[in-house]
Amino acid sequence: MNEQERRRLLDRLRRPSGTVGKKMPDELTLGGTTIDLNAFVFECKRLDTIPEDERERIEEMKTELKRERLERKQRIARDDISFEEGERLVESVIGIDRAHNALAGLDAPSIEEEMRRKKLDDARELLTLIRRGL
Repeated sequence: MNEQERRRLLDRLRRPSGTVGKKMPDELTLGGTTIDLNAFVFECKRLDTIPEDERERIEEMKTELKRERLERKQRIARDDISFEEGERLVESVIGIDRAHNALAGLDAPSIEEEMRRKKLDDARELLTLIRRGL
């Protein structure tokens, strides 16, 4: 692969919207172990609350995904590989990003929860104003 092709592939990894519409890999090999990534993410997403032991497992998976992403990105940037292999690596990195984003979003409150909190905060503020006025 020439340097222009290499830059083009690396630029695809820098796009913030790169994961939109992309599929997460069903399986991923991390550290020699194949993980059913899609099932893992699905299992975590269906939990209403995340227990502490699961939280640790999720954090470990996010760390492993970041490490694997970096390794694959470095292969694209430094290794003597074909453009086709580079494209496969880019697609796999995008899939890893998709999985990481899904796991990172588990702690974020839902839109409904955010709205509920906002209403409560507004009501508290209104009560405070009323009490000050009386």
